[in-house]
Amino acid sequence: MLDACADLLEEEGYDALSTTRIAERAGVAIGSLYQFFPDKRAIAQALTLRHLDMFTQRLGERFAAATFDHWWDAVDAVFDVYVEMHRGTRGFRVLHFGDVVDLHLLDSAADNNTVVLDRLRDLLVDRLGVPAGPDLDRVLAVAIEAGDAALKLAFRADPDGDPVLLTEGKLLIRRYLAGHFGDGA
Repeated sequence: MLDACADLLEEEGYDALSTTRIAERAGVAIGSLYQFFPDKRAIAQALTLRHLDMFTQRLGERFAAATFDHWWDAVDAVFDVYVEMHRGTRGFRVLHFGDVVDLHLLDSAADNNTVVLDRLRDLLVDRLGVPAGPDLDRVLAVAIEAGDAALKLAFRADPDGDPVLLTEGKLLIRRYLAGHFGDGA
């Protein structure tokens, strides 16, 4: 059902999505769909959570497989994984991390970027040994909001992500973080 939802999102967008269309595409009875999802928002939420899990897993694998010479290589990895998913993961181009549907789609108590922040912080602390704390959370919050805006701009300018704007987004985040973690530009 989630794959059917992703396909329909890519083809028609969120506004045209319906539980009936998802059930038809998935080849299941509408009642079967309603056993798991009360409405299209719930299906979009489940798909967005799957995307977030995939993003976190891919980023974790990238962190585990790479030996970063500098912290900014991790910034590049975050951007690169996002861009790869935007280009190649069905439904991600439309939903991103849920802001298209609802700023609190991933968690009713926190906005979507805060949920992403929690995942990134955990990876940075666990995989790269970055010290946790309120300062890290504040810096990550600003970096994520700025990065999110830069990525949206790059994909608005070009469906595959304007390469110049993607580079500018990385540079923006590097320079911001350099003020907190040392030179990275």
